[in-house]
Amino acid sequence: MATDVGLYDDIRPFNDDEITSVVERLVNDKEFITAIAHFQFPRLSKHFSWVLFPMIRMVLRRQCRKVTSVKEIQHKVISYMEKMIATTTTQITFNGIEKLDQDKNYLFISNHRDIAMDPAFVNWGLHQNGLDTVRIAIGDNLLKKPFVSDLMRLNKSFIVKRSAKGVREMMAAFKSLSGYISHSIKTEQQSIWIAQKEGRAKDGNDQTDPAILKMMYMNGKGQKISFPEYMKSLNIVPVTISYEYDPNDAAKANELSQLATTGEYNKAEFEDLDSIVQGIIGFKGHVNITFGDVIVDDFVDANELALRIDQTIDNNYHLHATNLLAAEQLHETAEYKQAASSVTVEQRAKFAAHLQSIPATLHKAVLSGYAKSVEKKIKTIS
Repeated sequence: MATDVGLYDDIRPFNDDEITSVVERLVNDKEFITAIAHFQFPRLSKHFSWVLFPMIRMVLRRQCRKVTSVKEIQHKVISYMEKMIATTTTQITFNGIEKLDQDKNYLFISNHRDIAMDPAFVNWGLHQNGLDTVRIAIGDNLLKKPFVSDLMRLNKSFIVKRSAKGVREMMAAFKSLSGYISHSIKTEQQSIWIAQKEGRAKDGNDQTDPAILKMMYMNGKGQKISFPEYMKSLNIVPVTISYEYDPNDAAKANELSQLATTGEYNKAEFEDLDSIVQGIIGFKGHVNITFGDVIVDDFVDANELALRIDQTIDNNYHLHATNLLAAEQLHETAEYKQAASSVTVEQRAKFAAHLQSIPATLHKAVLSGYAKSVEKKIKTIS
């Protein structure tokens, strides 16, 4: 699948003819090897890097020697997904996926709870149902290390330049991104996954940023196509992802707590990578992914469209026992107790044990994150 020559080279995923050289670059990247050693062998890597690093390179070369295409990369990802699902989930359920047409391409706008697993689970569902995987939007704030950028772009990720400075540079970056999204869907027949706002909803409040939709429309505006007509042409599908247990719930609560207390939060060097790894290996329990209907209504502006996406994502959120129990503990009112009345004794004990593994100072923030979707549904009903 060739992209217009050079047009989106700075943001697009890698093509098949680039795979071999990128893999070789990764194998020889000291920071990449150091990161693998850091996560896989934290103790040994401090004192025996001279032994570990050559071994890691050798294993990587052996595993990747026959990888020459994006499909082969994704086949390897599928094998890792199977292992991850078997060890960190109790079940994965999909709703609405049967409504997707194999002959159409979509712009999946999703709530965002986990850096890597949100689009990974969407891809898993699509693959399991005979549909092509998506191209994934990822902010360049996560790509501070060149090897991270290479890894992501090998797996059909494209770059959102959030770090662009100055009005002119930002406008150029947004126009390019808007054009690339349209080009992917309409010309290259590739579906897109993008989060509904910048960054994860660390407080559990899923809300679409209208600025994301305005960025998408820049390409249509340049062609003098009306907002409703252009946005309908992208085949927007809101996607709701819900985790019974969030592997990063304590880390998110800690960040929110520090921000509330001191007004700032400084990330450690490998913190984003730690979050990605924890999201992959951490226990998630039941994961539900619900695909909404394609949005075909005429919305006059980004604010109206954002509201519709929010309503769909909130309505389709699967409430787990953890959500219901958190809301019950925070509110202790009749309606919240009634909402949690179906939760079993076993589920209550499991969630209580999970809270006990988290510092008590973070309990309220953790509970708030799990409770938010319940609060939204009860507020809508009342």
